[in-house]
Amino acid sequence: MKRDLAKTLSYGFFHILVGFSIAFALTGSFAIASGIALIEPLANTVLYFFHERVWKRLGSRREAQEESPANHHNRAPA
Repeated sequence: MKRDLAKTLSYGFFHILVGFSIAFALTGSFAIASGIALIEPLANTVLYFFHERVWKRLGSRREAQEESPANHHNRAPA
């Protein structure tokens, strides 16, 4: 979980930096660029954290299914 949080914060920082840079280049306004750079990336950063958790959980389930004795019984011999 600590690694997920560190990745999320790192991703969020760069997302905000890029968002601000693009918005400022397009608008020339510090205030508008700041608003755009905070609202959109912060929402995506929160979404990214939960996205990572779901993928990790799906990976764990898949591994558990592949390792279950019932699944080994159904496999064809190699």
